[in-house]
Amino acid sequence: MISQRNNTGILFRVAKRLKGNETGVTLIEALVALAILGLIAVAFLSGLTTAAQATFIADQRATAESLARSQMEYVKNLDYVDAPWLYEAEDNGYIVNVAAKLLDGHDPDDGIQKITVTVEHHDKPVFTLEGYKIGYTDD
Repeated sequence: MISQRNNTGILFRVAKRLKGNETGVTLIEALVALAILGLIAVAFLSGLTTAAQATFIADQRATAESLARSQMEYVKNLDYVDAPWLYEAEDNGYIVNVAAKLLDGHDPDDGIQKITVTVEHHDKPVFTLEGYKIGYTDD
């Protein structure tokens, strides 16, 4: 039995020397580790939120641009009307405003109109496209 106690005593002393004087993790160390993990989590979640918002805005802008270009082509293919006009269309929550006006300082017989297409989503302008329509030329 004496030899068994000596073996236990030796193991205890060796473990104590390897471990040093530390008896465990202090409260300050645990709080610092939690604070670092919290900062990393906040930064990661902030990055994910920003990426999601950027994706939403890019999708919204691409949809608005597609609607504006299709409306511009539609208007350019209509018969020429020698007067200003305006119309509004709605498509999947997007409101498309199309306005055609005669150019300032030009005779209405010049046959040139400025076309402005504005696309709104949730009452905020998303995309504006401007172009010109030529009604006829003098031959």
